[in-house]
Amino acid sequence: MALHIHEAWILLFVLPGLITPAAINHEDYPADEGDQTSSNDNLIFDDYRGKGCVDDSGFVYKLGERFFPGHSNCPCVCTEDGPVCDQPECPKIHPKCTKVEHNGCCPECKEVKNFCEYHGKNYKILEEFKPSPCEWCRCEPSNEVHCVVADCAVPECVNPVYEPEQCCPVCKNG
Repeated sequence: MALHIHEAWILLFVLPGLITPAAINHEDYPADEGDQTSSNDNLIFDDYRGKGCVDDSGFVYKLGERFFPGHSNCPCVCTEDGPVCDQPECPKIHPKCTKVEHNGCCPECKEVKNFCEYHGKNYKILEEFKPSPCEWCRCEPSNEVHCVVADCAVPECVNPVYEPEQCCPVCKNG
C-alpha cells in the first residue's frame, strides 16, 4: 500500500514537467457548465457590414436585397453601409385619433374621437348638459367641455335658503 502512495507522488511531480502547454489541445476539453454560462453573457455577434444586413429577428439579407425590418413596414435595401430604408413624408396623425394601424409604411388613423368625456360620462359633439343645478356645459367640436356657472345675485334677505334643484338661493321669509 505504501508503494502505491509513493508511485502516485512520483507521477504528480514528474508528469507535470513532461506535459507542456502545447501538448494540451483545448478542443479535447469542453468547458465545464460554469464556464459555458459565463461565456454566454458576453456573446459576440458577427459584423455583417459590407457582407449583408440583419433584421430585428436575426435574418440575414444579401447586398442589394430588399426587405422589411421588424421595427418598420417601410422597405429597406441592404447596402455595404447597412440597411437604407425608405422614409416617406407620412401624414400627421389627427390628435383625436383613438385607433392607429401600422400595416403600411406610414401609420393610419382608423378612428377619430367624436365625443367628450366629463366626470366619467361621454357626451356627443355639441351636446349640452347640466352636471349640477348651477352649471351648464357643452361638448365642443374640439372634444373639450366648456361650462358656465350661474352668477347669482346677492339675496336681499338675512337668511337665504338653497332649494334642491335650484341654483341660486331664495328668500323664503320675504
